[in-house]
Amino acid sequence: MRIEPRPLPEPLPFLGEMPTLLTRLYAARGVQSQAELDKSLARLIPYQQLKGIDSAVDLLVVALEQRQRILIVGDFDADGATASTVGMLGLRLLGAAHVDYLVPNRFEYGYGLTPEIVEVALTRTPHLLITVDNGISSIEGVAAAKKAGLSVLVTDHHLPGSELPAADAIVNPNQPGCEFPSKALAGVGVIFYVLIALRARLNSLGWYQNSKAPNIAELLDLVALGSVADVVPLDANNRILVHQGLERIRAGRARPGLKAILEVAKRDHAKITSTDLGFILGPRLNAAGRLDDMSLGIECLLTDDANAAREMAAQLDEMNQDRKSIEQGMQREALAQLKDLTIDSMPFGLCLFDPEWHQGVIGILASRLKERYFRPTFAFADAGDGMLKGSGRSVPGFHIRDALSVVAAQHPDLISKYGGHAMAAGLTLPEANFPLFCEAFDAEVRRQLREEDLTGRMLSDGSLAVEEFHLELARALRNAGPWGQHFPEPLFHGVFQLVEQRIVGERHLKVVLKTECGSVKLDGIAFGIDREVWPNPTIRWVELAYKLDLNEFRGNETVQLMIAHIEPR
Repeated sequence: MRIEPRPLPEPLPFLGEMPTLLTRLYAARGVQSQAELDKSLARLIPYQQLKGIDSAVDLLVVALEQRQRILIVGDFDADGATASTVGMLGLRLLGAAHVDYLVPNRFEYGYGLTPEIVEVALTRTPHLLITVDNGISSIEGVAAAKKAGLSVLVTDHHLPGSELPAADAIVNPNQPGCEFPSKALAGVGVIFYVLIALRARLNSLGWYQNSKAPNIAELLDLVALGSVADVVPLDANNRILVHQGLERIRAGRARPGLKAILEVAKRDHAKITSTDLGFILGPRLNAAGRLDDMSLGIECLLTDDANAAREMAAQLDEMNQDRKSIEQGMQREALAQLKDLTIDSMPFGLCLFDPEWHQGVIGILASRLKERYFRPTFAFADAGDGMLKGSGRSVPGFHIRDALSVVAAQHPDLISKYGGHAMAAGLTLPEANFPLFCEAFDAEVRRQLREEDLTGRMLSDGSLAVEEFHLELARALRNAGPWGQHFPEPLFHGVFQLVEQRIVGERHLKVVLKTECGSVKLDGIAFGIDREVWPNPTIRWVELAYKLDLNEFRGNETVQLMIAHIEPR
């Protein structure tokens, strides 16, 4: 693992009267003006810049005026679940008489608006189908819905293929010809924007002459959760959405279901951060879609009954524990497959398959292996009928979805279907094609990346001075976010004296450190360490990459180093 300094622009931009450290941190993350740090809703990019937004609102106004039955077709991850919930709650707030949702079970139907899902949808007798977090690749599904006489509104954020579905309206910042400056909206962000536009149109039509227009901002806690859990880049626009959502949660104004998930996770809503959304709430919500049916997660977020929310949150928590157990078993099996490979003999692009692996957990497995070996990775599971389903994760500098496009173009009959983003993608292929895909994917990774790209690196914001290890700075850094994808939480590095070391839990290393000059003593914790290396009483000095964090115990707050990397010196 290489620790490298995060590049800084020269000269540093003027970002107002703030500490030099914060100016450096923001500048290193691409912030060029004070305006980009304004997290008020007034700074959101106007909805009018989204291509297709007027056509989408036209459809929805007719649906509301005619009291049509609206059916939302969602996705089985946290973004899809929050997008489905936001769509349901928002349309109800705006006066929809009949609105329901349908989420494909990943084990029966797979992803997106397929013709098979349209058949299921028709049993609900809808007039208007709205896709959230999917649909841009659903050529056949949209055609089937149109043939059945339904209107179709596609809201999505995934990259489109060469052909767009023949929907009545499409809202997707990544569709050709869309000039919306932020291409990083999550699926939940797209449907939120559609609701903002619909509210504005209804207001202009005089729908709220005798009452106050509904406050769509009430849904921002869900928008924040879905955005962070889907690991979309936190550009200036997404940071506004996430910040505003966090403020609602901290003020105790979150949905009962979201509050209940925080309760079972033993997290104080008043101190929640964007990291908690990604690593505490997101996995518990995702567990339903990974192991069973995401409807449980959506119902938890939809309910207004606090007791019902607690019961469903407890079920989600149990599912997440089951998911962890399954994941750990799969990791052991994957490592056994790779145990005879050296770094020199290992493929540049990893592809692993086991017929017993769980379809809903292969994405997490691919992520864990990518983090361990620092190379693009696909994990595959048996999807039945001689087919495999794969989930991939990538490393910086390698667009994994585009790589699949190249492989598919070179081998036209190899992949049945695929889709995704720069850092994550999925595909389906016949089991007989697996060996050829492994070769083709590895060849494409080798074409784009060099050996030194696969060694792993961490970008550091420098070292902290002894006088900077204090609570005020830790609090300031926590409040300076929200931090997330492409706007990472500050990471520092330095050499420390190792005073104490012990294992807590199963694989976590708790340490007591002294600064290099020995004048300050600090607590630190490293999660998921290698038990073959730690603890080691012979090690006295260590080099760390760490985050400056707060630890609360019995009402007392102290500085704690969250250790991202530790190695002996």
